[in-house]
Amino acid sequence: MNVEDRMPLWTPSPQRIESSRIHDYMSWLQRERKLTFRDYDTLWQWSVDRIDEFWGSIWEYFDVQSSAGYARVLDSEKMPGAKWFDGARLNLAEQLFRFHLSEADSERPAIVSKSELRPLTQMSWREMRRQIASVAHALRGMGVQPGDRVVAYLPNLPETVVAFYACASIGAIWSSCSPDMGTPSVLDRFGQIAPKVLIAVDGYRYGGKDFDRRDVVAQLAQSLPTLEHVVLLPYLDPQAAMPDTRHWQELLAHDSPMVFEQLPFDHPLWVVYSSGTTGMPKPIVHGQGGVLLENLKGHGLHMDLGEDDRFLWYSTTGWIMWNSQVCGLLLGSAICLYDGNPGHPDLGTLWKFAEEARVSFFGAGSAYFANCMKAGIAPRSIADVSAIRSVGATGSPLPADAFDWIQAQLGTDVLVAPISGGTDIAACFVGCCPILPVHAGEMQCRYLGIAVYAMDEEGRALNDEVGELVVTKPMPSMPLYFWNDAGGKRYHDSYFDTYPGWWRHGDWLRITPHGGAVIYGRSDTTINRHGIRMGTSEIYRVVESLPEVVDSLVVDLEYLGRESYMPLFVVLRPGIALDDGLVRRISDSIRSDLSARHVPNDIFAVAEIPRTLTGKKMELPVKKLLLGMAVEEVANRDAMANPGSLDYFVALAKRRNAAQAG
Repeated sequence: MNVEDRMPLWTPSPQRIESSRIHDYMSWLQRERKLTFRDYDTLWQWSVDRIDEFWGSIWEYFDVQSSAGYARVLDSEKMPGAKWFDGARLNLAEQLFRFHLSEADSERPAIVSKSELRPLTQMSWREMRRQIASVAHALRGMGVQPGDRVVAYLPNLPETVVAFYACASIGAIWSSCSPDMGTPSVLDRFGQIAPKVLIAVDGYRYGGKDFDRRDVVAQLAQSLPTLEHVVLLPYLDPQAAMPDTRHWQELLAHDSPMVFEQLPFDHPLWVVYSSGTTGMPKPIVHGQGGVLLENLKGHGLHMDLGEDDRFLWYSTTGWIMWNSQVCGLLLGSAICLYDGNPGHPDLGTLWKFAEEARVSFFGAGSAYFANCMKAGIAPRSIADVSAIRSVGATGSPLPADAFDWIQAQLGTDVLVAPISGGTDIAACFVGCCPILPVHAGEMQCRYLGIAVYAMDEEGRALNDEVGELVVTKPMPSMPLYFWNDAGGKRYHDSYFDTYPGWWRHGDWLRITPHGGAVIYGRSDTTINRHGIRMGTSEIYRVVESLPEVVDSLVVDLEYLGRESYMPLFVVLRPGIALDDGLVRRISDSIRSDLSARHVPNDIFAVAEIPRTLTGKKMELPVKKLLLGMAVEEVANRDAMANPGSLDYFVALAKRRNAAQAG
């Protein structure tokens, strides 16, 4: 039975619809703009046909604060290069403090947090404002000005949120990496953007084990020549100290007024990283105004977050979902942070935190819910999860049986709300909507203002067929540029070379007959493990630095809803065998220098890595072979430097397909 042939898993009640923010927005459009829409589909169609009117309405509906108005919403629909809200001056951080203004309201929690090192704590809106103002004052005292880069090597803690919004209030450019990332991986990122200040943690605890990161911090400080200041946040050891560093507590010692630098709409907010298949990680720059508008729309209208919500999305600071979660504050919601292993001491940890924090929107990577389902976790038997009204998932496709499991475990009133977007746009293409039915295995809709389609190779929109995810009109949160990308060539080649003038994201997409969306994984060779993207070149740098390894190739076989399977193929020096010790050394190197999430499922020794005549590794043909495509459909042996190398992979594919069929 096809997904769309099934009855809806969930249908919103009239009360849920009428109380939703998107219902209020549609009523506002009718009242203020004399625009009436019979359903969501007609609203979406208007939002992409008249994108300037739509985004102007979002600005007005959410009453965006600005010290100077804009001359026009959009100068043209060209991509890349569209200019939004020219003339406006604003500050994203200023949006935070339009909520909970009364004396009593200001004591409500803004951040609820817990970790393996700390018990449940709460920070009020009043205290958060005080800390942001103090840290901003201290950063200004260090010489930080608009446009300067401040980088963070920090866990998912309240201090990280405070530091980010302090930077935003100044107009400094933020960039963060999780402390579980190794030195080379962090330097590959921070080293590109010439930071002035580094804020770093002494260590962290994960899965009950302590990890001291002071040596890494020292290496970062030594290897980033533009650094003028290093700030240490003692977390693993409250008494930790390092030479030539400031203490985090120094930054909190100022009784300073809150100052919001007024900035152009396209002033850079942060640099995030999305790795391609070759070269260094792409340093993607997003603007203050674009991030603000996309999150007001996405979090407000689609996720239905408001001032009474408590928003959890389990993440590390190296995943774009961390950036998404901290933007929940822009709607007046409290955000709920958990730092640590969600499976330690068991998979009930996050559900128990949800009870303590009274979480209303519970989000995590899709793999987390699949793991809970396989482990036989019953959330309602281990925690009071009655406050949860929506459950979000992303990072990989959420299988239909996981939809069923979530609904059965949490109750018929809960919206199962998977989303799909990208680090590249810091927003969603497709996802949830509180006024639409849920069909197991698919997302409910294309997001408002996003002209997203499944396209064939000729650029024709497909109905109910799998095609490339393509966006045909600009979005406010599309990258301003890539850092150090003279002339914008890398930016253009990353998204606009396949369909000139249109954004190709690199995902397989199907739009279902009732307007839903199904994502089938990556259409390119970027490794996507549990939502964290890593370029193959980063893995090669680590693996091939080992003296035993001559060459290597890695592919991620996440496709058409299958669970991610990532094999690594290595060519070894003569006389070297792939024994258990070498497998362990390769895995440990990837774990320590890159990420534990990108340790391969299996490692195979091969005689040769398939290469083109120009010497390029043939990643995509190997991936397609292992996914079951015929060799003649994926590779031209005449265009290869070593055509015989394919024979090994053809044989491996036959064995895999036979095993899966059996």
